[in-house]
Amino acid sequence: MGSCWLILLVILSSLLRFGVGIHCGKQPLSKIAIHRARLAIHNSAFVKATPLILGLKGESSQWVTVEYSHPNPTLNDWIGVFSPANFSTSICPLENNKEEPPLLCTAPIKYQFASYQNDEYHKTGKGLLKLQLVNQRADFAFALFSGGLLDPKLVSVSNTLTFANPKAPVYPRLAQGKSWNEMAVTWTSGYSADEAIPFVEWNAEGDAKTRSPAGTLTFSQNSMCGPPARTVGWRDPGFIHTSFLKDLWPNLMYTYKLGHQLSNGSYIWSKSYSFRASPFPGQDSLQRVVIFGDMGKGEADGSNEYYDYQPGSLNTTYQLIKDLKNIDIVFHIGDLSYASGYLSQWDQFTSQIEPIASTIPYMVASGNHDRDWPGTGSFYENNDSGGECGVPTQTMLYVPAENREKFWYSTDYGMFRFCVADTEHDWRPGTEQYKFIEHCFSTADRQKQPWLIFLAHRVLGYSSNEFYGVEGSFEEPMGRESLQELWQKYKVDIAFYGHVHNYERTCPVYQHACVLNGSHHYSGRFAATTHVVVGGAGAGLANFSPLRPRWSFFQDFDFGFVKLTAFNHSTLLLEYKKSRDGRVYDYFTISRDYRDVLGCVVDSCSRTTLAT
Repeated sequence: MGSCWLILLVILSSLLRFGVGIHCGKQPLSKIAIHRARLAIHNSAFVKATPLILGLKGESSQWVTVEYSHPNPTLNDWIGVFSPANFSTSICPLENNKEEPPLLCTAPIKYQFASYQNDEYHKTGKGLLKLQLVNQRADFAFALFSGGLLDPKLVSVSNTLTFANPKAPVYPRLAQGKSWNEMAVTWTSGYSADEAIPFVEWNAEGDAKTRSPAGTLTFSQNSMCGPPARTVGWRDPGFIHTSFLKDLWPNLMYTYKLGHQLSNGSYIWSKSYSFRASPFPGQDSLQRVVIFGDMGKGEADGSNEYYDYQPGSLNTTYQLIKDLKNIDIVFHIGDLSYASGYLSQWDQFTSQIEPIASTIPYMVASGNHDRDWPGTGSFYENNDSGGECGVPTQTMLYVPAENREKFWYSTDYGMFRFCVADTEHDWRPGTEQYKFIEHCFSTADRQKQPWLIFLAHRVLGYSSNEFYGVEGSFEEPMGRESLQELWQKYKVDIAFYGHVHNYERTCPVYQHACVLNGSHHYSGRFAATTHVVVGGAGAGLANFSPLRPRWSFFQDFDFGFVKLTAFNHSTLLLEYKKSRDGRVYDYFTISRDYRDVLGCVVDSCSRTTLAT
């Protein structure tokens, strides 16, 4: 510890000579000016954390108690959680020639004000926090800072805590493979391919166990495109493993666990999990799909939060876990973790969704906070990803795309065909993605898969959100103008979007006009696509425009998600549920036979002639 303190003193004292700007945005860790940290060790202050060893029963998360004392307390004092514990030895590479080395380059993985639930702290200088840690492949230390978030002064550092097996395989996430009878299993560990051989051991009930090998990926600090991902937000992501379980029998239950065979022949195992294989494409059975966007992550201990991310994100997660037996597949359509360049948050996010993603396919789309960064091929030259430029998203979560840098794909689930677009890449006519979208629509066999669903992050259809209303477009520019003829021609039942943090449902609409009036029930021949914004799963809510267009049938300024239920080839139910209570606040049904799908409506069929 002595050498660590010496290094810290040298680094922090050098920071007094210059100031460094901080990253602004919705990521709460960006509020901390860690570059400006100064050493202000007080011999009478202390921070103590217990228990010293976590996960003794194989847990991947655990609550800890942090006790602290400061002889000169203020309401601005805060506790930072750092991992690895020797955070003072992390040095930033230069991002520009105006910076002078060395640069302290470790943001905490979470923080909380010392007075949180300690009302007398500013008088007594004594406090206690209960914080939740997840296994992140390294040890932890807790630091007490004075001076607030913009002028942090390090007062005291705690003892270190560690998980019993910090490298253990954790946070499995399932996804549909490139064929309907294949399941991809992705997880995180601390074991490189040189240290241990990763695999999945799995079987159906009563069958012999089999093992499927896994590939291993990771990425480096140099893979990041800019700060904070390349600087204060960088944290080693560990190793990401993906295995493909093939030739699954439809609807059969399978049990699996993650394994690593070490070089000495011993094994490291995860706990056991289970999933139900997908139905055969076209199978007539009860099939239930949950769709939402922009959830982010929340902290059960109340740390790191502002803009209402915590209650929305956690409530959405809790409602899905509560109803998990009645959900078959999930689509999280962009803005996944909101890590925004603070890489530690990806472990927090995958831990939060583990109860869901380890049991049912967790399909994702790419959002602006996952991908956008100037000069990296993004359709939008924004810095919303915090320098991640899509690398963690494309590595942490599998999608059955031909090229995961181009995050568009199709997937079949029973009576559904899902066409998932990537709005961070160009979708306009003539582009590669436009051709994919039309191919996905045109190859759907509507007799077997009557329910054709389009999903994208940004609103390519209709939204009366305030910032779209100010533009007068009520959409992403060049959105529906590029795609509405495809939706109509191929009779896309519903188009879903995130990006806008609220819920809104249109009438069946084409070229800005309701083809049918908005209703809770539609029957007979397809008329036009219904557009649904479902971006209120967790991130701070967005206001609607004061001007309400005629096509806007239902609006809700609250956190929530959508559940689709296909009862058979003729009946589909959409339900909008609020995250706070799981109750239904909007719904509609579609009743349609195959002959109704064949029928023509405006611009949906090719021109015909009476000539013989």
